[in-house]
Amino acid sequence: MTQKLVLLGAGHAHVHVLKSLTLLAPQPFDEVAVTLISPYARQVYSGMLPGWVAGHYTLDECVIPLQPLAAKAGVAFHQTAASTIDFSNNVIRCEDGHTVPFDLLSIDTGPVANLSIVAGLAEQAIPIRPIEVFIESVEKLAGIITLRHQRGARTRVAFVGAGAGGVELALAMQHRFRDQNLGVTLISAADTLPGNVGPRLARIMRERGIAVLAGQAASGVSSAGVQLVSGAVVDADIVIAAPGTSAAAWPRQSGLVTDKDGFILVNDKLQSVSHANVFAAGDCATIEHQPRPRSGVYAVKAGPPLDDNLRRFLRGEPLRRYVPPSRSLNLISAGNKYAIGSWGSLGWEGSWVWQWKDAIDRRFIGKYSIDEARKEK
Repeated sequence: MTQKLVLLGAGHAHVHVLKSLTLLAPQPFDEVAVTLISPYARQVYSGMLPGWVAGHYTLDECVIPLQPLAAKAGVAFHQTAASTIDFSNNVIRCEDGHTVPFDLLSIDTGPVANLSIVAGLAEQAIPIRPIEVFIESVEKLAGIITLRHQRGARTRVAFVGAGAGGVELALAMQHRFRDQNLGVTLISAADTLPGNVGPRLARIMRERGIAVLAGQAASGVSSAGVQLVSGAVVDADIVIAAPGTSAAAWPRQSGLVTDKDGFILVNDKLQSVSHANVFAAGDCATIEHQPRPRSGVYAVKAGPPLDDNLRRFLRGEPLRRYVPPSRSLNLISAGNKYAIGSWGSLGWEGSWVWQWKDAIDRRFIGKYSIDEARKEK
């Protein structure tokens, strides 16, 4: 009897699984039908998104087209999102009304933006997630900023949130519109910027004229701007929501055991602690007793062990334990072709760091091109 493997989401770990299947196509497994479910026809690589905003890349250079990759892998592609999982019947109920049955389910859907933390944020701000929605917004904003500049008006942009994503995107926008009278303010509830590179980032933003309001939480967003807990108001024509990531509601609602924040709880085999036929990896999951930061670096590294254990499960073989690295290389772009890197307590910065990051990012995207898959086969 044919087993049904469903890959729910097209995050970094799952594109690795897809790529590995292209090397076995047209029959990836004996008597296994594989389906990919994702709401978008492509995966936008988040590591290159700030570079696109800054103008260093075309959008096509930053994306992995899913349909041709799935087709090359012999995988059926269903373009929709999941609304819930019915474990009593082992089916995924999708937002387009379809149900997709599974025997083995792997989840790599990523996190969502937590817009509930500030009143009015969901209604008045542009969220950086979903990334596809943010891309559409940036393209519209470019026209608005240019038009306002032509009319002699200054455009004030306020970022609510100062994680690595918010910092990179603020620097990217400042660089792209540096000659169009753009003012950028970064509002952070925390007293410092991310990690041990915070002082370097703070210095660069001062040099670029970006105002950083650290330790000043936002309490509300309106058409006039951002109100702070202190009572002060930051005037803004555009507000961009870059808060910390949050878990989607449907995994917990479906009955999967999650951590206290709602992320799917898995063991050291990347297997759900509550459902043996469910695996999860990337930013949607937490490894029990081995929590790690939610970043693309860890999601990418989870790809090979996830792929291995999915195959082992289907063959009825013992699963292998996976221990994620205790630290990772972090590279943060600074708008222009300049970047900051860190490894543990060590840090570097310079144009050469950006070139290093650029090479790593291009190599990552290149791994998933159809031409590369064909060459490796």
